[in-house]
Amino acid sequence: MSPKTASKKPAAKTTSEEPKAAGPQEGDRAPAFTMPTDGGGSVSLAKLKGRNVVLYFYPKDDTSGCTAEACGFRDSFPKFGKLDAAVIGISRDSVQSHDKFKKKYDLSFPLGSDADGKVTEAYGVWVEKSMYGRKYMGIERATFLIDGKGVVRKVWRKVKVPGHVEEVLAAAKAL
Repeated sequence: MSPKTASKKPAAKTTSEEPKAAGPQEGDRAPAFTMPTDGGGSVSLAKLKGRNVVLYFYPKDDTSGCTAEACGFRDSFPKFGKLDAAVIGISRDSVQSHDKFKKKYDLSFPLGSDADGKVTEAYGVWVEKSMYGRKYMGIERATFLIDGKGVVRKVWRKVKVPGHVEEVLAAAKAL
């Protein structure tokens, strides 16, 4: 055996796969939920069976990015209606906070209050965030497009607000 071949070690196996994100992926069954909404109502995925559902998660009522996103969905709400697609915004804010937010911006769709965090956990959007070097837990801005059979058809994570509503609308039209 020559010195060159004796020192050769098997090449390490490498993968370029990223770890699978938490929560449902495209093609998965959407996690069931029931939660209170603004105005004293409630919303559940089961009650929306047969309709397409746009489920968008946002960090906090009445903040600049969340307001821009909510107003974008509000302005396109009639277009989603023509596609028989329900739009639901979800954060961990209280029902009372949602009531004020909805009234202030004349939002035309329900805002789900996930105060206990069960829905944000099930959808994998309760994540570690970092701001100015400080780590904390919060909601990742994300949207799930669910078909009438309860299957996730499209997932957007780490959403940037400009142009997002138009992307979701185009995907809903394609269903």
